Amino acid sequence: MPSQNGFLHLARPLGPAAAGTQPATTPLSVVIQPQALFSILDHSTRRPVDQHRVIGTLLGTRSDTDETLITVHSAFAVGHTETTDQVEVDMECQKSMLSLHLRANPKEILVGWYATSSELNTFSALIQNHYSSPNEGTFPYPAVHLTVASEPGKDIEINTYISSPVGTTDERAADSAAFIPVPHTINYSESDRAGLGAISGAKDLESRSVTMLTDIENLEKSIEDTLSMLDRVGRYVENVIEEEVEPSTALGQYLLNTLALAPKVDPIDIEKDFNNHIQDVLTVSYLANTIRTQMDLSNRLATAPLTLGGGDAGNKDGDKGGRRPQGERGDRGGGQNRPNRGESVSL
Repeated sequence: MPSQNGFLHLARPLGPAAAGTQPATTPLSVVIQPQALFSILDHSTRRPVDQHRVIGTLLGTRSDTDETLITVHSAFAVGHTETTDQVEVDMECQKSMLSLHLRANPKEILVGWYATSSELNTFSALIQNHYSSPNEGTFPYPAVHLTVASEPGKDIEINTYISSPVGTTDERAADSAAFIPVPHTINYSESDRAGLGAISGAKDLESRSVTMLTDIENLEKSIEDTLSMLDRVGRYVENVIEEEVEPSTALGQYLLNTLALAPKVDPIDIEKDFNNHIQDVLTVSYLANTIRTQMDLSNRLATAPLTLGGGDAGNKDGDKGGRRPQGERGDRGGGQNRPNRGESVSL
């Protein structure tokens, strides 16, 4: 009789390995870029009404130092038809699109596929095994399966999985897979965050459009957000001191670490440095405007017709033109003198 304290040890599945080859370890972390999520959500919003989910291919990179870290940079849609009995995937389109994307982005590789539904079924296993195949898949690395559930009225749910085929026979292994969740993070830069903030500003507007802010307006908005966060932190600390809110050790440690990052500089020196920086910026801006004006003026002087001194030039031409008749009269006079000389000689 087995012991009640016994345990069943399950190993994390590895990628499918052929005979004589060593399978790669599974990715421990998946990093998702915002542009990939935008492509997936755009594909989801454009799907037919009677279609439950759409699928596509994930492209990204694998870390050179740590092969267990995968970054998803982009995604493209793959047409498919799915019913209760069968699923058909346009693999020719998938191959063509993959070839074009890899030609445009040589550093990216095939890392897996996505689906706009959190459901995992037999068809999911079939598609997963295809993306993990040695010929056209991610072999010897396991394919990443990304699910993005975007049901109306609910928050977007994102999950990442890797898998390994299971089954007693090859036929059963083709449409069977053990999906194992793996951790994921959504990584975005400061520019991505600014763009997402600008886009989110239009979610409550009827026009669904928003105007871009200038640099000064962005600075003002950032200062207002910082002041708002400081007020919220101050109220929380006051409530903790007055024992109105249960204190949190983790939050307190986080605030302590954040305050430790602040430079210990006199406020007067900070204001002085800020004013000097503003003066430097204004000086550079003034010089740039001056150079721009000088270049514009030089271009205009180089292309404009030279009208200065046109009257004098005309007078000179007139004088030259006036002299020609005199020369003609002089020639006539010379012609007249010649006959006179001839007459005098004849006499």
